[in-house]
Amino acid sequence: MSLATYIGTNIEIPLSDEDSEDLIIIGDCFSDDHNKINVRKFQFSTPYVYEVSSHWGIEILKYSKSKRNLESKNKLTELCKILDNYLEKGDYFELYSCWVGEEDEKRIGELTLKLNHFNVNEINIYEHTLVRFEKV
Repeated sequence: MSLATYIGTNIEIPLSDEDSEDLIIIGDCFSDDHNKINVRKFQFSTPYVYEVSSHWGIEILKYSKSKRNLESKNKLTELCKILDNYLEKGDYFELYSCWVGEEDEKRIGELTLKLNHFNVNEINIYEHTLVRFEKV
């Protein structure tokens, strides 16, 4: 199984180039249309859903110093920079990570953060947690 991360937005976001070697790629990696339909239906309040492919989902554990945790912090920081370019003041995006096929399972938590006004080293984002990033 693979840990996938999805974002939900109220506006369309362009997909990354297929040949991109960027840290964050907006486009399919592990999921299919069925997975995205389920995450929109069961988790998001937004009409547009994208997989954020980075060869592994984003999961951050506040006190972990593992390589995967550090990579997730870098990915989240980069994702926030990318979406900051598309969102207007008052807009938001949602983020949700889960194992592929578990998009319709119950959330274990929710978190709201102000886009670019949070410390990535002070948060926990577990799988099955909905995170809302609001642009202020």
